[in-house]
Amino acid sequence: MKYLDEYRDSSNIKSIYLKICEITTKQWRIMEVCGGQTHSIMKYNLENILPDKISFIHGPGCPVCVTPIEMIDKAIYLAGLEDVILVSYGDMLRVPGTYTDLLTCKANGADIRMLYSPLQAIKIAVENKDKKVIFFAVGFETTAPANALSIISANKQKVNNYFMLCSQVTVPTALELLLSNRNNVIQGLLLPGHVCTVMGYEEYFPIVEKFNIPAVVTGFEPADILNGVYTLIKQLEDDECTIKNEYKRLVRKEGNKQAKAIINEVFDKCDQHWRGIGNIPGSGLRIRDEYLAYNAEIEFGLSKINIIEEISKIYKNKIIDGSSVCIAGEVLQGIAKPNKCPAFGIECTPGHPLGAPMVSSEGACAAYFRYAKED
Repeated sequence: MKYLDEYRDSSNIKSIYLKICEITTKQWRIMEVCGGQTHSIMKYNLENILPDKISFIHGPGCPVCVTPIEMIDKAIYLAGLEDVILVSYGDMLRVPGTYTDLLTCKANGADIRMLYSPLQAIKIAVENKDKKVIFFAVGFETTAPANALSIISANKQKVNNYFMLCSQVTVPTALELLLSNRNNVIQGLLLPGHVCTVMGYEEYFPIVEKFNIPAVVTGFEPADILNGVYTLIKQLEDDECTIKNEYKRLVRKEGNKQAKAIINEVFDKCDQHWRGIGNIPGSGLRIRDEYLAYNAEIEFGLSKINIIEEISKIYKNKIIDGSSVCIAGEVLQGIAKPNKCPAFGIECTPGHPLGAPMVSSEGACAAYFRYAKED
């Protein structure tokens, strides 16, 4: 299969592996930014087959994982209102809020539906004109164009019962924060291929220059990852510092101009809280003033409501308490590996997650639970 089989071909992978072994002379610590890349590294056992001198630091590139708990609580509150249909992606339903999660709310009777495309939310709104349909929109720049397009579509169709609870985040500012940490040990970056497909990689050049750290855009198949590692290690060994693109079949330096235009039409930059990391100035996207009629936070007056107090009336004494043992924040910052958490695989499993990284299909803890045990 084109763009799949050749990137899993054992002879090709072995060739790249031997080249990496040949050029690696020093200890190098590199961060793969995207959670999808983390899953590929674990699935194909790449860290263990690479030279011991190379170690991976798992980045915060899982949008479900970094969605702040207060946004989960807002979604739970909204889902409990009369005449509301709340829609979101499947992973979001199982992420723990303060007292419960959306899947439990659904089991208790709330009208919560899973979707695969934001435009499905518009269809649901059109078919249920007596309800208010709220799309809980999360993601990095990868999902932002489609999420923005749903608002543009609703506006054109004059769908006035569609709203968005928006928790969109962007990658570059988060990377800058992590690299600014005084305890930072990251020496090279594998940039997220899907995000760069939309945004390109021009906005990463200032980061590379500021922190004197090389970067490589790469994909998600084993040969993609290893080729990205080879190109990055070669830069590090040669004391070079620039951005190289090893995902040319999809990524252009300038990105997808049409998709970026759609994002800019609907969203503005804003400060954003990241779960496990904290507030990162300028790292979020908010709905622009021209489209405020679709902003669920304004429509339902969330700024005037004590969300925790309202939820606690329903879910009293059911608070999720994993904070004392869960180290999800350290995992998301690349400080600790998931299997170093005392709750990993014992109190915290995909069936009973204490932290978001154990829930998401891109979460590092879920990757370790699924693949590390098989090793």
